[in-house]
Amino acid sequence: MPQFFLSTTQNIPRLGVDVKGEIYPMRSEDGPKLYRIGELAAMFGVTCRTVRYYEELGLLEAAERQDGGHRKYSERNAIYLKRIQQLKDYGLGLADIRELFELARKDRSGDKVRQKLAEKYREKLADAERRRRALEEYIGDLSWHIEQLERVRDFFQCPGASCGACPYAAKCDVRQLVAGA
Repeated sequence: MPQFFLSTTQNIPRLGVDVKGEIYPMRSEDGPKLYRIGELAAMFGVTCRTVRYYEELGLLEAAERQDGGHRKYSERNAIYLKRIQQLKDYGLGLADIRELFELARKDRSGDKVRQKLAEKYREKLADAERRRRALEEYIGDLSWHIEQLERVRDFFQCPGASCGACPYAAKCDVRQLVAGA
């Protein structure tokens, strides 16, 4: 007759849950790795207050209380904290990150959160390209001003008699100001 109970001496694999809610076998037979708040904060170079704040915002799962009321955070929270840092590094604010995390909890397939994140990255990319164009224009202006200053003997010589032959005449706003007067 088959037995339908498990002996306490058998090694039963422990199961964990990843960021998307998928079940996976645990690596350790001692149970999930739990981190004290200071350990978790140190792993990511943030303060304990930051970890608590992320928990208050719902970005991290509520910590288990053990060892006399001390907070213990799961490996899943470590993954969440890493993802928060990555998203912040790409310029997303905590409100955007919270929106993405909530969307990920609702949509287990991950399709909606990937689409939303791609949309946010496209916005960030367009903004970065605008800033790059402005920076390139600024660098160009500085470059011709340096060349111009190295060619004239007196800062107040420009604009002056040499304006007609100046290679920067088209760019010179001082010349345009004097010519307009």
